[in-house]
Amino acid sequence: MDLSFNSSLAEPYKSTTQKIRVMSEHWVDAQTYCPNCGRPDVDRRQNNNPAADFFCFTCKEEYELKSQSKTFGSKIVDGAYRTMIEKLRGNDNPNLLLLQYDPIRLIVINLVVIPKHFFTPDLIEERKPLSPLARRAGWVGCNISLIGIPRAGRISLVKNGYIEPKNEVLAKWRATLFLRDQKNDRAKGWLLNVMKCIDAMNKKTFQIKDIYQFEADLKALYPSNQHIKEKIRQQLQVLRDKGFLDFLGRGTYRQASAKLE
Repeated sequence: MDLSFNSSLAEPYKSTTQKIRVMSEHWVDAQTYCPNCGRPDVDRRQNNNPAADFFCFTCKEEYELKSQSKTFGSKIVDGAYRTMIEKLRGNDNPNLLLLQYDPIRLIVINLVVIPKHFFTPDLIEERKPLSPLARRAGWVGCNISLIGIPRAGRISLVKNGYIEPKNEVLAKWRATLFLRDQKNDRAKGWLLNVMKCIDAMNKKTFQIKDIYQFEADLKALYPSNQHIKEKIRQQLQVLRDKGFLDFLGRGTYRQASAKLE
């Protein structure tokens, strides 16, 4: 994987935005593999394709690309709100590629993929309609909130200029595919929130009493649930059965991802 952009592709364009779009899309098309199946490359769709920016012909996974020179913050501006919600409800949303580049050296610094199964409607924020004077008056866009994405949902292909081993990227992707089997957004939401609690503890091995410390936080998210501890235990069992956690006995768990580090 060559981390350099092909700057010659930008010469016909005057707009910096257009230059970066052309160079970053070409780089992904030429250098990036599919993190789901490992196919050596993903293919660029035609410009302005409403489905996604890239497509894997082997496993049919779709990817949307966001590129910027700054570190990605807690929110990402996306397209039409209603369209995004409909895609999520139909399980038709693309995976998200977040590419950060160096604007001087024109090289890739970070490339992170967020698998589609980490998104739920509550992470999509509705923006204010455009002004009546705007060209698309009344159009309603959205922001994607990254705050609700657990650590396992941010898979680095390139991190601080270092190319992550492909086998580890594929393993991390496979480790959370069970989220696609969840019957509804509420069931998935519980798993994601418990995964975030595990992240917040910042330790690979923990006891069940450790995660009980987040009972009040989860109660705030699910005020009608009167059995938070029981629900926590249920989610830990699901994460254990799916191989995301190892159960070591006597109320002790270990993140299975620790084996990859």
